Parts: sequence; structure tokens; C-alpha cells
Amino acid sequence: MPQTVKATQSIEIRELLKLAYKTFTSQKGEFLFQEGMPAKELYIIKSGKIQISKITTDGRELALRICGENDLCGELTLFTDSPTYLLSALVLEEGEIAVVSSDTLENELFRNSDLAFEYMKWMSDHFRRTQTKFRDLVLNGKKGALYSTLIRMTNSYGAKKEDGSILIDLPLTNQELAKFCATTRESTNRILNDLKKDHIISIKKGKITVHNLQYLKTEIGCEHCPAIYCNIE
Repeated sequence: MPQTVKATQSIEIRELLKLAYKTFTSQKGEFLFQEGMPAKELYIIKSGKIQISKITTDGRELALRICGENDLCGELTLFTDSPTYLLSALVLEEGEIAVVSSDTLENELFRNSDLAFEYMKWMSDHFRRTQTKFRDLVLNGKKGALYSTLIRMTNSYGAKKEDGSILIDLPLTNQELAKFCATTRESTNRILNDLKKDHIISIKKGKITVHNLQYLKTEIGCEHCPAIYCNIE
């Protein structure tokens, strides 16, 4: 059996779920919220997958992370006057979503010091993950951005196979993968084809298997950050 190498982390989701005033089933292709909309709610992902993205100044979509079970989204708008969502949340896989009013959560964080502490720790980890992703995008160019995205995906969705290779158990089109690198589908195609020719990766039924993870790490000067920070979630 493949060995799962995914690392997950969350704050006390059970405490947050107590604050939810409703749940609903999300549908693939719909948005929980879009950039610029008034931000009055925070979403807890009980099941399914949500892509968090940002539209760049030149109109391209930059996918920042994929939220899964027990993740939060919409969390960047707390304690802000007249807040609007800074990012967009697209449903990739339908699931159950719990909704917490921003006002309710803010009041609870003032009242419950343990929850506030856990929430601050979660936000600190979240900002560090975002910071390292932007570092890779800025310092390593298109190729390095794709390499680092593949590394992150092995940490989030990787299943280690008997031969030591790692299957990224998440089907993605080249266009979807390009969004995580702020590049074009054509550029992503070229880089993936080069990696396939060199037997660094293989692709079957939309899923990528990484055969030489160390090559990707060496090429971008990987700093060997813990998987809790080096992931796509």
C-alpha cells in the first residue's frame, strides 16, 4: 500500500464549529466569495476542496492554496473596518461548508484566550507558508515556481510508492497547475515535457508521479523547510 506523506494542521476546529450559524453543500465551479466582495463571514471546510486565488495586475490568476477538510478561508478580513475579501475562493470539489459570522468570531476571540492563542498560531503558520511561496515565485522564475509547486504538492497530496517515487494524488490539468505558478499553460507544458524527458516525473490520467524529488529540490536551492510550511494548503 502507498504510504501517505501528507502533513495536516489546523486550529481547534471543534471550537470554531460551535460558532457556525449554518452549513451548506458547496457545488463544484461556484465561488464561496470573490475578491472585492464585502467580507462578513469565515468559512470552515468540513469536506471538499476550495481553491484560493488572486487576480494579478495583468489579469492572470495566481492560485495560492487549496483548502481541504478542517481548513479555513476568508480569515484575512477579521478586525478590519468595512472589510472586503482580498482573494477568491472557488469550489474544486463539492462538500460541506460551515459558516461563521466575522463579528461572532471576533467577539469569541476577545472572550476566549485559548482560542485566540490557537488562532494566532494558525495565522502565523499561514503567513509563513504564503511568504515562502512568494519567495519561490520571485527568486526562482517560472521553472523554479513550478518545481516548488510540485514539491509542495508532494507534501500535501503525495503517496509514496514502493519504488520510492511519490504520486501526487490530485488530478490537475496543465492550466490548473499553471495558475499556481503565475505562468501560462504553454510554459507549464514545456517545463513538464522537459521533466518527463529526463525521467524526473511521469504523468498518467492527469496525476503526476515525481521520480526524483531531490532533483527538484536541488534546482531551486531548497532550504528544507518543514512540511507544515512547505505545502499547497
